[in-house]
Amino acid sequence: MTPRVVLSIAGSDSGGGAGLQADLRTFAAWRVHGAVAVTAVTAQSTTAVTGVVAIDPAFVAQQVRTVTADLEVAAVKTGMLADPDTVATVAGLAAEGLLPELVVDPVLVSSTGHPLMDEGGVEAYRELLIPRALVVTPNLRETAVLTRRPLSALSGVEAMAEAAQEIRALGAAWVVVKGGHLGPEGAPDVLAGPDGVEVLAARRVETANDHGTGCSMSAAIAAQLALGVAPGRAVAEAKAFVHRGLVGSAGWRLGAGHGPIDHLGWAAHEPDRPPSPAAGPAGTRG
Repeated sequence: MTPRVVLSIAGSDSGGGAGLQADLRTFAAWRVHGAVAVTAVTAQSTTAVTGVVAIDPAFVAQQVRTVTADLEVAAVKTGMLADPDTVATVAGLAAEGLLPELVVDPVLVSSTGHPLMDEGGVEAYRELLIPRALVVTPNLRETAVLTRRPLSALSGVEAMAEAAQEIRALGAAWVVVKGGHLGPEGAPDVLAGPDGVEVLAARRVETANDHGTGCSMSAAIAAQLALGVAPGRAVAEAKAFVHRGLVGSAGWRLGAGHGPIDHLGWAAHEPDRPPSPAAGPAGTRG
């Protein structure tokens, strides 16, 4: 059976934990074919981002047009867009109908609070791209920026629900505010959709290997949309997918900082083991 195609418009992570690398592993886990349009190249590891080179928005558009002219793209997700002009360019492509089932992960702020978008980026998301999205997946910091709230104001699910509804009023059909950094009591997400608000609860996984969780969740949503899953269910399944990945990689030691999650279920399987060097053919002696 020919696999469905999902397009990721996002940045590259040289450390392999987030960005396009996480998206492609997620697509593989859901058995869809991943195509990409690279928006930025980063020099980063599990501990730091030391450099970012943004791709010219016109070339981002050329990548998208080239892919969509040849492949039947069933769903699209955006990640790090890096530049307000790229946000506007992607919004224009969506307006042309080239980006079906669009999932927008508004990468605006790093996990340490550093801005990842030049001046004008927030307005471009609010006015141009979010209105074109089927699903928007901000974390708490991004939600605070998009709704012009202090981060401290998003301290519980009621405040998260209000913020989700505010972002949805910009034009998106579904908004999931991710509460992974809410506190030690749990990791609830709040989903606002046409039928109201739903809280998606989950047990917190204590691990340093949480790099790329946002990328992976939005990619998983897009993959399921491509497979025909309804948006509300796709969000819930994507959250469960990320949770399994966090559990699977909890004991990994990849780098000195925040490592990746287990997208492919490696922790559930014993690795192949080569024969013992001391073992000879059956019936012989070494």
